[in-house]
Amino acid sequence: MARRPILGIDVSRTTRAHPTGVERYAQAVTRGLIPLAEREGVQLRLYFQEPPPKGLFPDSPWCQHRVIAFPRLWTHLRLSWEMIHHPPTALFVPAHVIPLYHPASAVTVHDLGYRYFPWAHPPFQRLYLELSTRWSATVARVVFADSEATRQDLIRFYGISPGKIVVAYPGYDPPPVPKDPEPLLRRFGVRRPYVISVGTVHPRKNFGLILKVAARWIAAGWEGQVVIVGKAGWADPAFERMRRDPIWESRLVLTGYVDDESRGALLSQAEAFLFPSLYEGFGFPILEAQACGVPVLCTPNGSLREVAGDGAILLPPEDPDPWLEALNRLAHDPDFRAALIARGHANRKRFSWEACAQTIWEGLRSLLGL
Repeated sequence: MARRPILGIDVSRTTRAHPTGVERYAQAVTRGLIPLAEREGVQLRLYFQEPPPKGLFPDSPWCQHRVIAFPRLWTHLRLSWEMIHHPPTALFVPAHVIPLYHPASAVTVHDLGYRYFPWAHPPFQRLYLELSTRWSATVARVVFADSEATRQDLIRFYGISPGKIVVAYPGYDPPPVPKDPEPLLRRFGVRRPYVISVGTVHPRKNFGLILKVAARWIAAGWEGQVVIVGKAGWADPAFERMRRDPIWESRLVLTGYVDDESRGALLSQAEAFLFPSLYEGFGFPILEAQACGVPVLCTPNGSLREVAGDGAILLPPEDPDPWLEALNRLAHDPDFRAALIARGHANRKRFSWEACAQTIWEGLRSLLGL
């Protein structure tokens, strides 16, 4: 009897206490692959660096957990050792780098923004991203890209064969919106009206543009706040300098990382969602904002034009004037506002984790000999 194929998945990043985009991606895609593997008689072997919390993934007789603790260089030393001594048929890495020793492998590359904006990353991080992404994309048999923009970047910068790159658009999880969001708003010191953005605070997010736009709106009589939801990243000197202005003492709220319900409450009550990012490989917050019924203003950079569809106003990342004009129109034209929200709801329905997992499974089948 032929041995059943085994698909190994590096899920080491799924156990982080405060997951962001790529960690959520790894969780959701792995959950979606479990029933697909069961259906075709493929054993899944999930590799953890630390024990996962109960219920992280659904129980299945087809899904084995392998916790392999190791303090440093877990991927290239410990996971490589595992691949040498207990190799699966194929390995899938959804949110990290392929180990030095590996069987037939597939990887997801989320973005190459460091190639466009190297100054927005600390030098060591930029070097690591360059080397690890080039390595993974080169040695993988199949490369999954979050968007067509990332696919084109892989071809342009690393010469990856177009034939081995598969675009698998991620899904998204709409944050729950509480029936009474007011207590959560009070907890964060937020009062209406306000505009909001979501993302790790670092230079590539371009949050300084939001302050420029809001400062002009305040000068014209707007009485609202700016709310930025996300954990602190690395230094953004321009943003830090601007936010020290006394005007922001009671007008700028930096919430830090928040849970899903808090994010849903904050998004649902905002006047608008502003996303002036210089580059994104995907852009989950856009879909979350559209799901919460918030008008979306964003740049067309990277994959954002693909993700936002016609459910957002696309604006340049360097000029605050068009952003202010768009906000004024949203404030004074209820029909335009309602139409944009409706287009956002229609757009976000294009994306689901089920469709993403199915696309990835089809790309993995050849590696498993199916």
